[in-house]
Amino acid sequence: MEKLIIVESPTKAKTLSRFLGEDFKIEASMGHVRDLPKSKIGVDIDKNFEPSYVIPRDKRKTVERLKDLAKKAKEVILATDPDREGEAIAWHIHEMAVDGKNKAKRIVFHEITKEAILEALKSPRGIDLKLVDAQVARRILDRLVGYKLSPLLWFKVKKGLSAGRVQSIALRLIVEREREIEAFKPDEYWSIEAILRSQKKEEFEASLIKIDGEKAEIKNGKRGDEIVSDLDNKDTQWIVSKAEQKEVKKSPYPPFTTSTMTQSASYNLGFSSKKTMKLAQDLYEEGLITYHRTDSFNISASAINNAREFINKNFGDKFLPAQARIYKTKSKVAQEAHEAVRPTNVGMGSEESIIKNLGKDHQKLYDLIWKRFVACQMADAAYNQVSLDISAKKYLFRASGSEVKFPGWQKVYGEKEEEVPVPLLGVGEKLNLLKLTPNQHFTEAPPRYTEASLIKALEEDGIGRPSTYAPIISTIIERLYIELLERKLVPTPLGIAVSDFLVKNFPKIINVEFTAKMEDELDQIADGKIPWVPVIREFYEPFASHLNDVSEGAERVKIAVERVDKKCPEGHNMVIRYGRFGKFLACEKYPEHKYTEPFETEEQKKKEEEVQKLGMKCPKCGSDIVVRKTRKGRIFYGCSSYPKCKWASWTIPTTN
Repeated sequence: MEKLIIVESPTKAKTLSRFLGEDFKIEASMGHVRDLPKSKIGVDIDKNFEPSYVIPRDKRKTVERLKDLAKKAKEVILATDPDREGEAIAWHIHEMAVDGKNKAKRIVFHEITKEAILEALKSPRGIDLKLVDAQVARRILDRLVGYKLSPLLWFKVKKGLSAGRVQSIALRLIVEREREIEAFKPDEYWSIEAILRSQKKEEFEASLIKIDGEKAEIKNGKRGDEIVSDLDNKDTQWIVSKAEQKEVKKSPYPPFTTSTMTQSASYNLGFSSKKTMKLAQDLYEEGLITYHRTDSFNISASAINNAREFINKNFGDKFLPAQARIYKTKSKVAQEAHEAVRPTNVGMGSEESIIKNLGKDHQKLYDLIWKRFVACQMADAAYNQVSLDISAKKYLFRASGSEVKFPGWQKVYGEKEEEVPVPLLGVGEKLNLLKLTPNQHFTEAPPRYTEASLIKALEEDGIGRPSTYAPIISTIIERLYIELLERKLVPTPLGIAVSDFLVKNFPKIINVEFTAKMEDELDQIADGKIPWVPVIREFYEPFASHLNDVSEGAERVKIAVERVDKKCPEGHNMVIRYGRFGKFLACEKYPEHKYTEPFETEEQKKKEEEVQKLGMKCPKCGSDIVVRKTRKGRIFYGCSSYPKCKWASWTIPTTN
């Protein structure tokens, strides 16, 4: 064997094998080959926070196999992912499996294509110990916080709890938003809309914006009725006092980063961040997209040229801007050496067999990435925008509308603004009033976070990095600190209790500014600007001291109980409790009284009523259809004869 290439996964190994000849043997490490132990903290605080790594039991055979192959190879090439985690995996493999360490080389690539792999093989390097240090520092920091805070939570809140450094910030944001919503008091206000007709019989809507030259503020229905009464009579003249027409252009969005990809997949496809990252991992390892953990808008020159050729050929030169679009990353910590998330071959649509074979969800995500990338190199969309000011007595109304003049990038991306036609009229033209309507409104509370909006908030606050957004959210869901209700993130009583305890007793650590500062210092470690040990020490020493004070002085926290309007067979109140798979109903004296029931959400009850109302039968065997839930709480429709009949569907079946 001439050369051994080691990657993380079998899929990545299989994709590389398509491009490389018999001189190369490609093996998978199956992720990390070493880690901190699960049974103890694994960090020697007295020896500069030295980590004690162990080989997990399920990785021992893998390590032995890699050692054996490395001995036989003339050259070992470490081709793990191009980020801190990938660099750390390469370093651990290097330390554990490669003898004669000078024969090991490191290559990096941001897409798994033949051209990228061959180019990487031309310029191997050593392992970047700065990136390794940053990963080690993050791992140790998170281990110290988790191992020290979790027992405190067991003692002060509830047994079996755990806490994380960054996850606790995400939980705090969700809890604080819930409190904002609870404290919110809506204010009433009114708007007045007029339906008007021009001399050419063109109808359009205008809204009241000013009264006597001041902004129109109508705080109650009585005032709204007074205005309508003043205007809705034959003596009122409706005259165009100002008319403007202009062309408005809208530029395309930049290509995807990890953050914007997960946000867009959430908004457009309903995917969780965890699911999106798993699908993207598969697409990357199959060689279909560039590396999916990135905060950069950078695009290679060859990819831009390929996109421009594709656009010109398939859409025409009108859709191609004179100059290629170059996007600059606003984030000061973005790694510009990385690329944005894009397809590796712009000529490959989502209907290609290699993508179809992966599954429909892979197709959907690939299609979203492909459209975003192609659109980002297309011409602006152009609109004809018309604005009319209409005077009536002391009141000023405004009508605004726009129509698409040229679709530009929206022809591909499919995002179209609603067209509101408003005719371009002459100043002084008299109009006829057809209808005048007062409408009541109330100010709205800030919305609950979705996965997409939480990721956006974390990114704006400088918290988390491309590799951590999905784990942050999935972790606090799995710990039952939050739950998903209609795709909104809602804190549970347990999550509120944990967050309140941490914020009250560790205000300097469970703090947005402090966490962002730590993220920035980890980035500086990766850049080689500061060593990692002083950063950990500066954090740990005051943290450990404060931990002792809290352990001795803090009061035990009571978790709020959610009661329901139901009794157990013995006549006690039923309450909502949380188990491994989410909510369930239990007797308030649980666990002394063992009575429990499944918990049904309003959504589930509604769907069950819908099924019963329609009298639906299983299309496979004719039995009744019932509404079921997965372990993660997602609702689906199944056959009542399960397991004899395996029919199931995510969507409500048709009556025929």
